[in-house]
Amino acid sequence: MARIYPFRAWRYNPSVVRLDDVVTQPYDKITPAMQQAYYQRSPYNLVRIILGLPELFDAERGENVYSRAARDLSAWREQGVLAQEHEPCVFAYAQRFRVPGTDIVKERRGFIALGKVHDYAEKVVFRHEQTLSKPKNDRLNLLKATHAHFGQIFMLYSDPSGSVETILYDGNGPADAEVTDEYGVAHRLWRINNPATIRLLTTAMADKKLIIADGHHRYETSLNYAKEHAHSPAQPELSANGLPQPPYPEAAVMMTFVNMDSDGLVILPTHRVVHSLDAFDPDAFRAKAGQFFTVETLPQGDAQNYVATLKGQTGTAFVAVTRGGDFLLRARPEEMAKALAELPERQRQLDLTQLHAVVLDRLLGLDAEKVREQTNLRYLRDAGEAVEQVRKGQADITFLTNPVTMEQLREVAFAGDVMPQKSTDFFPKLLSGLTIYALE
Repeated sequence: MARIYPFRAWRYNPSVVRLDDVVTQPYDKITPAMQQAYYQRSPYNLVRIILGLPELFDAERGENVYSRAARDLSAWREQGVLAQEHEPCVFAYAQRFRVPGTDIVKERRGFIALGKVHDYAEKVVFRHEQTLSKPKNDRLNLLKATHAHFGQIFMLYSDPSGSVETILYDGNGPADAEVTDEYGVAHRLWRINNPATIRLLTTAMADKKLIIADGHHRYETSLNYAKEHAHSPAQPELSANGLPQPPYPEAAVMMTFVNMDSDGLVILPTHRVVHSLDAFDPDAFRAKAGQFFTVETLPQGDAQNYVATLKGQTGTAFVAVTRGGDFLLRARPEEMAKALAELPERQRQLDLTQLHAVVLDRLLGLDAEKVREQTNLRYLRDAGEAVEQVRKGQADITFLTNPVTMEQLREVAFAGDVMPQKSTDFFPKLLSGLTIYALE
C-alpha cells in the first residue's frame, strides 16, 4: 500500500529571508496580480521558479522560463538562501483558518513526506478528476529543468481513530516555522527527525490507500517522470541511518497527507458562470429546464440568501441567476435517472454530474470540449462575484451549487470513477516553498 519516506528537505534559510516574503499559493492558484505581487515581495520568492514571468528571461541567449528557474534554484542553493536539512525528516504541517463565509475556525493537521508514486491500476493512489495535457507538459518541463519538487501533492488517507495525528502531534513544542498567508490562514511546521517516530509513522501508513485531493496534474507528471527513470541505479531499501528511502529519487514525490476523517477537512463549492452564449433567453431556458427540474422563481436576493437556500435542500438543487429572473432548480429523480442512464448510480447522484451532463450540455449546448476548454464557462469560488457577473451583464447565467461531500468523493474515487472538472475546492491550499525535494 502507501509507502512514505523521510527526506533531506531544502528549506528557506530564516537568517537570509523572511518566510512570509518567499512562499506562495500553488502555481495554478496564482493570478496575474498575485504573480506580480510575489515578484515585488522578494528577489527570492518561489514564484520566480514555479511561475516565472516570460519577459524576464533572455531569449537571445537561449533562455526560457524553465532554464531561468533552474539557474535561480542553483544560485539560491549556492548562496545559502536555501539550506538542506542535515538528516532525513518528515514535517508535521498544521493550518488554522476561518471557513469562508462563516465565523467557524478550524485546524487541519497533516504531515509532509515523500510518497512513492503508483500507477492508478495498482489501486494504491486514486484520482477523482481528469487531467489536461497542457498543464502536465508545463510541469514536466519545469521538473526536467530543475530536478526538484516545490509544492506538495495533497493526499487523503482514512484513519478514523486519528492514530497518525497522535504520532505526529503529541508533545509538539513551538513550531519550527510559521507564516500567515494572504487569506489569513496560519501555517505551522514542525521538523520530526526522531528515527523511532518516523518508523512508527511509516508503519501506520503502510496499509493506507490514498486519494488525490489537489495536484492531479503534478502527480501524473511525477508518475511519468518516474517511469522514464525506472532503470536508474537502485538505492538500498534503507538509508545509512536505517530509515526507508525510495528505490530511486524519481520514484517518489513530495506530498502532504491529511486524514479524510478529520473535522478540519473543508470542501468549498465551485460555482459555474456561463457567458457569451448565442441569444440566451432566460424564459426559454426555464421552459426547457422544466423537463428535468422543478423550477421555482426566487425573489431577487443576494448570494448569501441563495447559498442559504441551497443548504436547506435535500437532493440535487441549484440556484440559477439570470438577467430575466432567478430560479431554484430541484432535480426530478425519475427524469434525471433516464437522462443519465448510461452512468453508474454513484455518478448519477452527483449534483455536478447532473449540472454538466444535463444543464450545460443538453440545455445550453456546451459539450465536453467547450467545457474542457472553458470556451463559455468560468469557475468561481466566490458566490457573490458569480452573481454580480450576471447582474453587470458579464455573464448570461450563473449556477450556484452545494459543495461535494467527502463521502461522495471517497465513493467515486475508490470506485475508479472521476467527477466533472472543478468539482472540489479544498480550503485552504497548501503553501509552496515550505519544503523542497531536490532529486540531486
